Amino acid sequence: MGDVHSPIIELRRYTLHPGRRDDLISLFETHFLEGQETCGMTIVGQFRDADDPDAFVWLRGFSGMEARRQALTAFYDGPVWRAHRNAANATMIDSDDVLLLHPARAASGFTLPRDRGDLALGSLPHSIIETVTYRLQAPAEAGFLDFHEEVLAPLLRAAGNHTIATFASEHSPNTFTRLPIREGENVVIVFSRFESLHAQSAFARALRDNPAWRAELPRLETYVLAHPIVARLSPTTRSLLR
Repeated sequence: MGDVHSPIIELRRYTLHPGRRDDLISLFETHFLEGQETCGMTIVGQFRDADDPDAFVWLRGFSGMEARRQALTAFYDGPVWRAHRNAANATMIDSDDVLLLHPARAASGFTLPRDRGDLALGSLPHSIIETVTYRLQAPAEAGFLDFHEEVLAPLLRAAGNHTIATFASEHSPNTFTRLPIREGENVVIVFSRFESLHAQSAFARALRDNPAWRAELPRLETYVLAHPIVARLSPTTRSLLR
């Protein structure tokens, strides 16, 4: 049994120095999960990118924009970050690729375990969380969400996709300006879960070879600025989203 999280989500993608990803993950798993959650946020998940050895991707959630400001202020002015920030920053080349998001529909957020202690101790999941980022010409509500739900989603399910959440750009002003976010963009990000990397690859092949899917691509192109970006994310040992 789980709970739905969260009205506001940050999707954070870091570019790391070669060979430093496991160092950063160790800091997260040891210090930054509870260190942030005690300040009032939910660390939804943290991931290795299966196709980029120097990328670390993670998500954190908040109950609202003012709650985000308070939680981030408490953490980044607090003792845990002060003690470990130099070690964390030393792993990173860039940490500014951040999207602020909200659930695209009322029931399209994440459902997660209620307690990180429910996770099997020390087990590394074999699952893959796929993210598909649609960079849109207009806000998601201007036709794209309906098109995705009514036309694309049935084709995706038929090819083996299991969507677990759908988010869209949150355009509220950044309430914690010490950390930049990507502003002025319209995106929809669809999160799906696969049992393994092999299962995700099989789905991608089935979708690519489906004539009905290919027939809808010209219509998809009327909504997007560029081809969708697909990331295949491998959950870390203590990731709630898995």
